[in-house]
Amino acid sequence: MTPVRAGIIAAVVTVVLDQASKLWLLNVFDIARHGAVKVTPFFDLVLAWNTGISYGLLQTDSATGQIALTAVKVVAVVALAIWMARSHTLLATIALGLIIGGAIGNGIDRLAYGAVVDFALFHIDIGEKTYNWYVFNLADVAIVVGVAALLYDSFLGVPAAKAP
Repeated sequence: MTPVRAGIIAAVVTVVLDQASKLWLLNVFDIARHGAVKVTPFFDLVLAWNTGISYGLLQTDSATGQIALTAVKVVAVVALAIWMARSHTLLATIALGLIIGGAIGNGIDRLAYGAVVDFALFHIDIGEKTYNWYVFNLADVAIVVGVAALLYDSFLGVPAAKAP
C-alpha cells in the first residue's frame, strides 16, 4: 500500500466514523431530547453547537462568517492534501489523512447545520468545583492525533539525508 493511499484511507475512515457518530447521536439516540447523559464519573455526552473554530474561537452565526470559515477550511484541506501527496513517511501521511478527515467531517457539519456538532465532555470534580474540558467530537480527536503524530514524525521520524 502506498503512503498516499494509507492517508486517503485514514481520511475516509475518519469522515465516516465522525459523521456516523454524530448522526447516531442526533437521530437515533436523540441527544437533544436526553440532554446531558452521564456515561462515567468523568465523561458525559452533551450536545453543543460550535459556530466557531477550535475551542469555540471566532464564534459567528452570520452566513458571511460561516462562508468565510468554510472557505478557510477548504483552503486548509487542499494545502494538507498537497502536503500529504508529497509526504515521505507513512506516519506523516496517515497523520495528514486524519487531519484532513477531521476537517472534512467538521466541514460537513458546518454545511449541513450551520455549526459543528460537538458531544464529548470530560470533567473532573475537585471538592465542590467541577472542571470541564472543551466539548469535542471524533473529528476533533482525529485532528489532535494527527497533529501529535506529525510532531512525533518531525522529531523522531526518518532523519534528514546528509549532505555529500
